[in-house]
Amino acid sequence: MASAPSYVEQQALPREKSVIENLLDFSFERMMTPRMLKVLYGVHLLMGLVAAVWFVFSGFQTSTSNGVLALIISFAAMLLWIVYCRVVVELLAVVFRAAIVISNSQVNQ
Repeated sequence: MASAPSYVEQQALPREKSVIENLLDFSFERMMTPRMLKVLYGVHLLMGLVAAVWFVFSGFQTSTSNGVLALIISFAAMLLWIVYCRVVVELLAVVFRAAIVISNSQVNQ
């Protein structure tokens, strides 16, 4: 049976900093953005969905034909918005991964 780590072992283990501690890190030793990419992606998709729904509702308030046209346009725009947001988030992820690889290679030299 495995036993729980002792008090001395717990103090020796490096702990992960909390989100608040990372946000208040003015020396910028740790990057926060790579951990927030999923949230940022979700927020931007939600903003696009809200804009599309608002566009459709305002179109139907004008007339039925404008509403149907707004529905078709907002569907196409939402698909393009999803692709755009995905590409931007993937580019950010690649930039941060490259930065991590570069910093690790500089430490190992």
